[in-house]
Amino acid sequence: MEPTADIALIGLAVMGQNLILNMNDHGYTVVAFNRTVSKVDEFLNDAAKGRKTIIGARSIEETVKLLKRPRKVMLMVKAGAAVDEFIEHLLPFMEPGDVIIDGGNSHFPDTIRRTQYLESKGMLYVGTGVSGGEEGARFGPSMMPGGSAKAWPLVKDIFQAICARTPDGEPCCDWMGEDGAGHYVKMVHNGIEYGDMQTICEAYQLLKEGLGMSNQEMHDVLNEWNKGELDSYLIEITRDILAYKDEAGDYVVDKILDTAGQKGTGKWTSVSSLDLGIPVTLIGEAVYSRCLSAMKEDRVAASKILSGPKFQFAGDHKAFVEDIRQALLASKLVSYAQGFMLLREAAKEYHWNLNYGGIALVWRAGCIIRSAFLGKIKEAFDHNGALSNLLLDPYFHDLINRCQPSWRRVVAQAVSAGVPVPSFTTALAFYDGYRSERLPANLLQAQRDYFGAHTYERVDQPRGKFFHTNWTGKGGNVSSSTYTV
Repeated sequence: MEPTADIALIGLAVMGQNLILNMNDHGYTVVAFNRTVSKVDEFLNDAAKGRKTIIGARSIEETVKLLKRPRKVMLMVKAGAAVDEFIEHLLPFMEPGDVIIDGGNSHFPDTIRRTQYLESKGMLYVGTGVSGGEEGARFGPSMMPGGSAKAWPLVKDIFQAICARTPDGEPCCDWMGEDGAGHYVKMVHNGIEYGDMQTICEAYQLLKEGLGMSNQEMHDVLNEWNKGELDSYLIEITRDILAYKDEAGDYVVDKILDTAGQKGTGKWTSVSSLDLGIPVTLIGEAVYSRCLSAMKEDRVAASKILSGPKFQFAGDHKAFVEDIRQALLASKLVSYAQGFMLLREAAKEYHWNLNYGGIALVWRAGCIIRSAFLGKIKEAFDHNGALSNLLLDPYFHDLINRCQPSWRRVVAQAVSAGVPVPSFTTALAFYDGYRSERLPANLLQAQRDYFGAHTYERVDQPRGKFFHTNWTGKGGNVSSSTYTV
C-alpha cells in the first residue's frame, strides 16, 4: 500500500465531501473515510466519480497508511465525543510529528485540552473553524486555524489553496494562534452571525408590520441596501428569500413556522462573554430571541390574553425605510465592536496573540458574515493595532454619529408601537452606556455594600482603595471580598 495521499478527511457528510472535492480541485490527493463505510463507496460512485486522486479507505489503519509523512488527517465529524473517539482510534497508527485537524464547530476548551493531549504524545493538533456552509466548503470557505504552532507550516499550503479569496486576492485563512484560538475566533464569528441575522429580522418585521410592505417591496428594498454600506452575504440571501415562491406561486417565507433553532455557538459566545466580563449584549439578545421564538405555544396563548398597541405608522414611509437601514447599520457596528472587545479580552485571558485586522480579513469572504463592512474593520485595526473599541475609530465614530438620529427614531417608534426590537434596543443601550462618563453603578455598589459588606471605591481616593460603611449602625466594620449574594 503505497503512501501517496497528501491528506485524509474523515466524515463524509456534505461539508466533508465538498472539502475533499475542493482539495482535489487544487491538486491534492485525498483519502476519504467514513465510520459507515458504505458512504465511502457512495461518495466515490457519485460526487467523486472519475477522480482517481480521491482514494477511498475502508478502515482507520488503511486511511493512515495511505498518507505521506508527516501525516495529516482532518476530522469533519460532530463536535464533542465523536472527535475524542476518532482521536483515540487514530493514535495507534500515527507517529510523532503527524497532524490531526478538527474542522468541526468544537468548543474551544475542548480544543485547548486536545492540543495539550496530542502534544504530550509528540503529535500536532489543529482546531480550525470552517465557515461558508456547503458552497463555501466546495468553492472556498473562510478558515480560522489554531492549535500546535508547528502544525501551521504543514497545513498552510493546503488551507490557503482551498480557502476563499478577498476581492484583492488575499487568502481568507491565516493562523489565529495557539491551542483553542482558531475555534474561539470561529465561535465569535458565529455569535456575530447570530446578531446579524437577528438585526435583519427586526428590520424585516418593521418593514412588514410597520409599513405593510409586500415581500416583493421588501425584496426591492434589500436589493438597494445590498448596493451600499450593508453589502453582505446575509442581506443578499435575505433579499433572495423574500422573493422566492414555491410551485403554487406562494412565498415560501410566509409558510415557515416562526420558531428558530440554534446549535450552541451563539450560546457559547454569550457564556464566554459573561465569564470574561465583556458586555456582548447584542449577541446575547439574539440568542434569547431564538429561545423566545421557540416558545410558540406559549406565545400563541399569551397573544390572546396580553394586550398592546397596534403599529400604525402615519409618517413618511420612504424616510422610515431609510431610518431602518441606518438603525440596522448602527446596530451591526455595535455587534462587531462587542465581538472584537471579546476577542481582545480572550487574547489576554488565554495568552493568544490575535491579529484583529487579520481576523477581519479572514472574514472578508467565504464565510456567512462576509461583507464589505469588514474591509473597513481591517483598515481600522491596520491603522491602529491597539484600538480598544471599533467605535473609537474615526470612520466608525463618524458612521455611528450619522446613524444616531435614525437609530433613535426607529427604537422609539418600535417601543411605542409594541414591536419587539431587542437587538436594536440593546445595541443603542450599550452605545449610550459606553459613551457615559458616569453610570449609576455607584448606587449599585452602595447596595452591595449595605447588604453584603462588599466595599466600594471612592471618587476622591485612588483606584484600588476600598471602603466599607456601617449603613445601619448594626452591621459592624468587617467587610467581605468573597461573600456572594
